[in-house]
Amino acid sequence: MDFSFSEEQSAIREAVARICARYDDAYWLKKDREGGFPEDFVADIAAGGYLGIAMPEAYGGAGLGVSEAAIIAQTIAASGACLSGASAIHINLFGPMPLVVFGNDEQKRKYLPPLIAGKDRCCFGVTEPDAGLNTTAISTKAEWDGHAYVVHGRKMWTSTAQSATKILLLARTTPKEKCAKPTEGLSLFYTDLDRGGATEVREIEKMGRKAVDSNAVFFDGLRIPREDLIGEEGKGFKYLLHGLNPERVLIGAEAVGVGRIALAKAADYARERVVFGRPIGQNQAIQHPLAACWAELEAADLMVFKAAALYDAGKPCGAEANAAKYLAAEAGFRACEQAVMTLGGMGYAKEFHVERYLREVMIARIAPVSRELILSHIAERVLDLPKSY
Repeated sequence: MDFSFSEEQSAIREAVARICARYDDAYWLKKDREGGFPEDFVADIAAGGYLGIAMPEAYGGAGLGVSEAAIIAQTIAASGACLSGASAIHINLFGPMPLVVFGNDEQKRKYLPPLIAGKDRCCFGVTEPDAGLNTTAISTKAEWDGHAYVVHGRKMWTSTAQSATKILLLARTTPKEKCAKPTEGLSLFYTDLDRGGATEVREIEKMGRKAVDSNAVFFDGLRIPREDLIGEEGKGFKYLLHGLNPERVLIGAEAVGVGRIALAKAADYARERVVFGRPIGQNQAIQHPLAACWAELEAADLMVFKAAALYDAGKPCGAEANAAKYLAAEAGFRACEQAVMTLGGMGYAKEFHVERYLREVMIARIAPVSRELILSHIAERVLDLPKSY
């Protein structure tokens, strides 16, 4: 059993790391203070061909897998860009999966090349304020009027919607009460995010990742042509699942990356900071928590890439992808928290960056699915325990 990356994977990691080196802590600190999408950073990533790493070669992608996408996401996060950098390209790495798997040839030819080239930017319209993690309870409707689907409703926490040109949108096309199962009657669309009166986008102020906007999106008559429907009407929930497991893997990879840069900062500080005539890193009270963080991050990383390998091999990976996200988010959070505590007062200062890491890694604990729902999923699907909700 070989746990090392292939030569090609190592080359990808090194090349992405070289791009990230152009964007130092000062760059990301400025973005954290002032906001503004990291257009130059994303342009460099796109120029390297990395936005289409897991997309088919026939449409301009690299034809590789989620494993390689996870390497890219983790390398970006571990550079100090954290979730501000990783989230800027996150949706491109996993979001188009339903389109790749279930879209027709015409849709792929039309939509994938500009997405891979960075000419289009996609956002993800699934979460709603009154549904939360209960996706089957969404109320946004797309009703066919004989010429187009007409959308009314609202979405929450839609990242990059301020500048996105496209949206992957889940909406109900058949009322829930007319469906045999709550997962039926939902349809998935990949379409223009038209703001011409039919769509309003309001940014949500939040505690971190200011560079990548999160939004409430309101639809009041957005018209979607039939050719923007992915697959069959009413099968959208099933299609959506092909993007959810990769998303969990990528979030896990990113959380490990953030934890690693935080741990490196803490270890550097512990070697250099002298108190009572000795470096604080000589004290076991400093050493042991940092060593435990390293062990937790490495264990989480193994689960991340196990889940990615299973997905790429076409094997079931739901439990592993969820476990990867859970373990990595917790390990990343503990590493960032310990980094702040190791630096003490300086850990609270923005100029040392670890407080930014802590604020950003919180996203991985919350989204795209809660810790509690992950544990419920594993309890039911792996341990065969009765459903609790």
